[in-house]
Amino acid sequence: MSNTLLERLKSLHPQSIDLSLGRIERLLAALGNPQDKLPPVVHVAGTNGKGSTLAFLRAIAEALGKGVHVYTSPHLVDFHERIILAGPHGATAISEDVLVDCLARAEAANGGELITLFEITTAAGFLAFAEAPADLLLLETGLGGRLDATNMVAKPLITIITPISIDHVSFLGESLAEIAGEKAGILKPGVPCVVGRQEQEALDVIERRAEDVGVPLHVTGRDFDVFEQQGRLVFQTASRLFDLPLPRLAGRHQIDNAGTAIAVASIVFGEALTARALEHGMTKAYWPARLECLPVGALHAYGVEGTEIWLDGGHNEAGGQAVAHTLAELDERLPRPVHVIWGMMETKDARRYIAPFKGLVERVYTVPIPDEPNAFAAEPLAEFARAEGLDAVAVNSVPDALLKSASSGVPARVLICGSLFLAGLVLKQHA
Repeated sequence: MSNTLLERLKSLHPQSIDLSLGRIERLLAALGNPQDKLPPVVHVAGTNGKGSTLAFLRAIAEALGKGVHVYTSPHLVDFHERIILAGPHGATAISEDVLVDCLARAEAANGGELITLFEITTAAGFLAFAEAPADLLLLETGLGGRLDATNMVAKPLITIITPISIDHVSFLGESLAEIAGEKAGILKPGVPCVVGRQEQEALDVIERRAEDVGVPLHVTGRDFDVFEQQGRLVFQTASRLFDLPLPRLAGRHQIDNAGTAIAVASIVFGEALTARALEHGMTKAYWPARLECLPVGALHAYGVEGTEIWLDGGHNEAGGQAVAHTLAELDERLPRPVHVIWGMMETKDARRYIAPFKGLVERVYTVPIPDEPNAFAAEPLAEFARAEGLDAVAVNSVPDALLKSASSGVPARVLICGSLFLAGLVLKQHA
């Protein structure tokens, strides 16, 4: 039923996207402004690391006994993943009945007017969050920040800006400074903001905006720092120091994401924040398809016994660099042949994404992404990889790529990457 509703709502989409708040303002007013009745909001914008940061923060908050709602996008397998509701027995994805009810009310209030799917589903999410009790709502922007539908929350408890890099240039601008300006649009007067590690160009924009608006900033590397030391995560400010287990989520970049979450938790929970809750956050946070090593499942049947299959949905240059860096670290600890299975949307800069893998991988297998009309075909993607000096072969599907990877008879470390749409397909195939 919700799938039918969502398909119908897609037909209301404007012919061209003009990022603005007019449509969502109108709809929320017709719904009684549920965005003003939410639990305290943690609002996050940024290019990379938003979901992982919220995953750490959710695990920390739940270890303190807090009820936590979560709003993220896109989903990987099922739309319900986007709306997580706190409950007496823990947070769970929104039920079909509640989702259908909220979507139907949003559709009726919209009255057939043009609106994007993200705008109307965000309105439905606000209804669900406003009507279910919780101590905290972790709210992720969909695109940008300044004109994002989630930016209708007038007074969040705290905001976060995770690392900013080049992405969505057709909507947000072609320079780091322009993109940072859009992300910094979530800053609100008097509301503290925790800023993840940034390029100086982006940080300059954020700092200027914060000064104009009157926002106290807490900046990584200046007001707090986080780093790995002797196999542990160390977080420190002028007055506090935590010595914690390394994050469960793989990759050096997750240390920074974890540090951002700890800084937010320190501000939100103050002296109530315990080392035990932070340890729980580091070791229990789960965020699928972000350098996730898949447990043995259906896709392993296509490979040699002992093959590792890793999955990552990153799709921009910074994401490629982070994943390549982690592959290099893995190879130092336990060398084995590295093969990449790569699919990507045409809206992304494929060459910049794949370039960091040169010298790390034996072969790249490029694949189409079924049912995604804006995805690259396999052969053009292979040409991009070859142009960056990589050995690349176009194949028809992920199983085909795994079979070719296995033809050497040697267990490989296989990374499937390049798109959250591909990651969702892989998780369905692997189940």
